[in-house]
Amino acid sequence: MPKQHETAVYTHGHHESVLRSHTWRTAANSAAYLLGSLKPHMKVLDIGCGPGTITADLAELVPNGHVTGVDRAPGVLDQARATAAERGLENVEFAVADVHALDWPDDTFCVVHAHQVLQHVGDPVQALREMRRVTKPGGYVAVRDADYAAMTWYPQVPGLEDWLDLYERVARANGGEPDAGRRLRSWALAAGFADVTASSSTWTYATPEEREWWSGLWADRTLASAYAERATGGGHATEEQLRAVSGAWREWGRREDGWFAVLHGEILCRKEA
Repeated sequence: MPKQHETAVYTHGHHESVLRSHTWRTAANSAAYLLGSLKPHMKVLDIGCGPGTITADLAELVPNGHVTGVDRAPGVLDQARATAAERGLENVEFAVADVHALDWPDDTFCVVHAHQVLQHVGDPVQALREMRRVTKPGGYVAVRDADYAAMTWYPQVPGLEDWLDLYERVARANGGEPDAGRRLRSWALAAGFADVTASSSTWTYATPEEREWWSGLWADRTLASAYAERATGGGHATEEQLRAVSGAWREWGRREDGWFAVLHGEILCRKEA
């Protein structure tokens, strides 16, 4: 049977407003559910590594092991390599890969990790099967994804509901599933895992600095990223509508009582020994 490859389009792209968010991510704020299972000797595959901040953290946590960070976008890997070099890490490497058809033999890695990946792929169950395949018996597949419909905020600034509706339509038109967080356990069971620990965690933005950062990156992303191009190019929104959504983000960010929570689903799957 021929290998299946990616069919979905990555909704966000790698505009500066996107990388502004991705480079903020660390193992502590994005993979805490996994960290207690890591051992210094482990061999780790980090799928969808982007600019490599989480990858570099994982490499520091397995000093006697090795981490391979992979992404479908070759360009962003240059930034990932720079991140690792700046931190003096020698136990990490980066490569281009498609999670639906990984170029490693069975039973290669102790841990396979993916953060904010399955919401963007064409077949998340096949992706998990591949992640399971390259994991050693007794090893772990660790996945964390946001759930857009479960995001919540205050106050209800006019326009943010339009943002959520638009984002979900664009993401699904691109072949992804923006409400992935709630589906992770179901997908893992369908992929053949029997030992699945499901959990959840949040990012919360409430201080003036957090509100300015979170609202600013979404205001900019709405107007200037690949997401904006796909929203207008796919007939989901006009430029005027995008400007209104961007303005709503700015308005929310200025509110002293503003609060925003991003819910994530998490699964830690143990491959049978």
